[in-house]
Amino acid sequence: MNLSFRASVLHSVNSPLRTETVEVTGLAARDVLVRVRAAGLCHTDLEVIEGSLRQPMPIVLGHEAAGVVEAVGPEAQGVAVGDHVVLSWNPHCGHCFYCDQSLPILCETYLANTPAALAFDGRPRARLAAGGDLHQLMYLGAFGEYCVVQDQQAVPVPKEMPFAQAALIGCGVMTGVGAALNVAQVRPGNSVMVIGCGAVGLSAIQGARLGGAETIIAVDLQDSRLAAAQAMGATALVNPASQDAAGTARDLTAGRGVDVVLESAGNQRAFRLTVEAVRPGGQVIWLGKTDVDAEVAFRWGSLMQEKRIRRSSYGDARPMRDFPFLCRAYLEGRLDLDGMITQQIGLDQINQGFAALKAGETIRSVVSLDG
Repeated sequence: MNLSFRASVLHSVNSPLRTETVEVTGLAARDVLVRVRAAGLCHTDLEVIEGSLRQPMPIVLGHEAAGVVEAVGPEAQGVAVGDHVVLSWNPHCGHCFYCDQSLPILCETYLANTPAALAFDGRPRARLAAGGDLHQLMYLGAFGEYCVVQDQQAVPVPKEMPFAQAALIGCGVMTGVGAALNVAQVRPGNSVMVIGCGAVGLSAIQGARLGGAETIIAVDLQDSRLAAAQAMGATALVNPASQDAAGTARDLTAGRGVDVVLESAGNQRAFRLTVEAVRPGGQVIWLGKTDVDAEVAFRWGSLMQEKRIRRSSYGDARPMRDFPFLCRAYLEGRLDLDGMITQQIGLDQINQGFAALKAGETIRSVVSLDG
């Protein structure tokens, strides 16, 4: 198989992505060739562009995507040509120490091969037409007309599911909803605070609502995002530029603080707020992130009283179970994905899309590839 197609390639930090011709020359035994129909622009991609997430170059970014299976390797399982799929960025071996502990996000093969930014077996799958191997972010590299993934990464979903909305499930939605339902295990009657109302935060709000939370406090510096949060289930809104978020948490919970705080803003002030707003014995789930070498300071007293703090990268995702569930929730009107899509753009507009993301002007821009 020889296939040439267009993809957006990043050659160096803080430089524009360039749409170039790339090539795939064959599929390994468990590979799946996916014709990408939609891919979301995520902050993790922006971190690579800006250099706070170090990755080898040249690289095709994009790790939140949906498309149609075009071809499969001879040993691929669970997926067939013609399937509509949402892509997962967390392939795992299934038998290492961490996989045996039901922690696929810490799979030893996954973590060992991630810095190379290639396929799950550590080998490249695509090349520049002009010569030279290409790297692919998070085992995907979805900012192109096609990408090659391992079979377990291509999760079949209902064909009624629109591609742009389906793409969001692969990262932001799974992370946020999963944090509420799988990690925090929000229950009916709980009180929840969500800090940061981008795509992950809005998904966490909806996850808290699906879990039956009675009080859902949304915290964001942008009033437009707070309005979106209210539309998706938040019962109280706080702009910390003019309001005391931790005080609001106590006021709405008889002085205790909330049962669960889900943080998705990714800054030092937000991290500190999480432990000030949660009640004694409550849960803090950190979803956002800052530079890996940054230091974050806390008031020691805020960490006391049996508070439980956990970092989660993918909402304890089990893609084969969770992706179809999230699609059904959307199709049944229980999960709002339409309200997260600020704009749909073409591949050649991707740099403008990232500029808008950096400026905080969008919740999600989605690259749509028609055809």
